[in-house]
This record gives sequence, structure tokens and C-alpha cells, in this order.
Amino acid sequence: MSPRSPAVNEELRRRSIERLLRATVELVDERGYEATTLADIADRAGTARGLVSYYFPGKRQLLQSAVHRLMHLELAAFLEREPRTREGHDLLARAIDAVLGLARDRPRLMRTHMAGILTAEGFIQCPEQQRLAALLRDTMARYGSADPETDYRLLRALLMGSVVAILLPGAPMPAERLRAELFQRYALAWELGFPPGEPPPAPGV
Repeated sequence: MSPRSPAVNEELRRRSIERLLRATVELVDERGYEATTLADIADRAGTARGLVSYYFPGKRQLLQSAVHRLMHLELAAFLEREPRTREGHDLLARAIDAVLGLARDRPRLMRTHMAGILTAEGFIQCPEQQRLAALLRDTMARYGSADPETDYRLLRALLMGSVVAILLPGAPMPAERLRAELFQRYALAWELGFPPGEPPPAPGV
């Protein structure tokens, strides 16, 4: 049998990693972080246990990459969703809706992700995170930012803060209120993006 070409090997590697990332999201969403083992992830992905450690230094890094991939795919889907648009304000509205929607719809997964970022290992700039960053940076450029890199970092911080506020045990804030605050900051009409319902009343009303 002739040896596989480098291109074939790279494609097999990519598929193995994608299966592991999908399995991680599924299992942590179903069982929680502590109840999910690397062996469980390998079994769900249909790969050898040793491949998990070969591709990722630990479970926390694997989870961050998995969630960043999910966020990247969700954001890309929202940006390309019908009706298609290239209008910068609408794209930024869609980006905000994509991230807040994940916090609302997948609270266990996103709470675990945010808790991991606040550990000693901190924020991991893996390839999946870089793909997510590139989409958000491009969205800020289309919005009209004169400094997309700086403004992307501020947007990331504001979105992370909003996700934490939605998921805060015992004192969560409504996603609609946080959406309204972000939309006001960026001068976005409530009707842009994919509104979750009626706008909340203004403070004091």
C-alpha cells in the first residue's frame, strides 16, 4: 500500500479534531464538565483515546477550542442567514444576537466555558478562537470602525460581560435588556439582526 500524501494526512487530522470538538460540546452540554472524561469524548468522537492528548494538552484547552468553534460556526451562520446582508450595522446586530443566543440557549456549556477562562490557565488563543476573532474583526470593519482591531477587542469584552450577566447564578440579567444596552451603545435599531421579541422598556419607565 502506498503511503498517504501529506494532503490526505492533513484532511484526516482535521476531521479527527472536528469530531473531538463536536463530541466535547455535546457531552459537556449533556453532562457537565466534571462528569465528562477524555475517554468519554474519544468514545463519542469514535477516535483513539491517545489522539485527544496528542492534539490537546488537557480537557480545559479542549473545551475552550470546542466552544470557540461552536461560537465561530454560530456567528458565521447568523451573518449569512437569510435575508442576506452586507450592511455593517445589521451584521453587527447579528453578531451580538449570535453570542447572546448561545448564552440563552446553552447555559450549561457557556457557563462552563466562561468559568474556564477565569481559571489560572486563562484565555487560550487557539486556532478556533482566531477564526472567531477574524469574523468579529471583519464585522467591526464592515460596521465602519476606523480601528477594527481595538474595537473588536472592546466588543469581545462587552459580549463576554453580557454572557456572564445572563448566566450569573442567582442574579441573571435578561438577555433582552443586555441586547438593548449593546444596541444603544452601537446605535443599532432594535429591528436589526434577529430580535428576540419586543424591546424592553427604557430605564425608569
